[in-house]
Amino acid sequence: MINLLEKEILITYSVFFFADISAIVSLQLGSNKKNNYFYLLNSKQILYMYRAKKSKWLVIPILTTFFMSISLESNAQGRENKSKKKSTVKQFELSSKMLKTLKFRSVGSAAYSGRISDLAVNPDNPSEYYVGAASGGLWKTENHGTTFKPIFDNQSVFSIGALAMDPNNSNVVWVGTGENNSQRNLAYGDGVYKTTDGGKTFTNMGLKTSSQIGKIMIDPRNSNIVYVAAQGQAWGPGGERGLYKTIDGGKNWKRILEIGPYTGVTDMEMDPRNP
Repeated sequence: MINLLEKEILITYSVFFFADISAIVSLQLGSNKKNNYFYLLNSKQILYMYRAKKSKWLVIPILTTFFMSISLESNAQGRENKSKKKSTVKQFELSSKMLKTLKFRSVGSAAYSGRISDLAVNPDNPSEYYVGAASGGLWKTENHGTTFKPIFDNQSVFSIGALAMDPNNSNVVWVGTGENNSQRNLAYGDGVYKTTDGGKTFTNMGLKTSSQIGKIMIDPRNSNIVYVAAQGQAWGPGGERGLYKTIDGGKNWKRILEIGPYTGVTDMEMDPRNP
């Protein structure tokens, strides 16, 4: 049977065990079985001292409390030490000396444009060709791609959709502006351009509201006959869309295929037996 004093001790022990277990800093147990003393101490005062002759059942929970308090204190000190170490570690800083070891290098026109819309290769000189970038202008190489030169930077648009080299004169190149990749992010153009001096100068030949040009084809029998597939605006109706044809080198255009205000032309092919 548990007497009244033992009940009071048990209640007191339970309160301090659940309320402030981390405050227990030491526990001392006497070696004499008849004179066992239990000390529950915190940093401010002695919580309790009790001489137990018959209440040996209290030894187990008190020992449990002792080892739990040691474990909690050890974990707390470990976290505190880690926190101090982190605070003392010097943060990495990028200095000007480090930056001097880095140098810019050319990675080609794909550094910004990403998508190549079309190519036009000189059949008489494969080392010379033109590259149209969807959002990076028009580039020309004369050494088989070893180096490229931007030749369209002075124009009002930078997006290229289609290229066509005159099969009868490699200095004549037609450029359709506005990329032909209909996707969530695309740039628009302002019609069809033409160069007659190998890319030194360009002239806008019309179809300024076509927005995107899908393809350009030249009649091999007559360089003044040119076909243009105009996609039109990607996100709305109207504009110059459909299949267009010129018979005077781009001075005048006629729409020979019209489907509707929302439908343009992306591609076409010419029968080589009867262009």
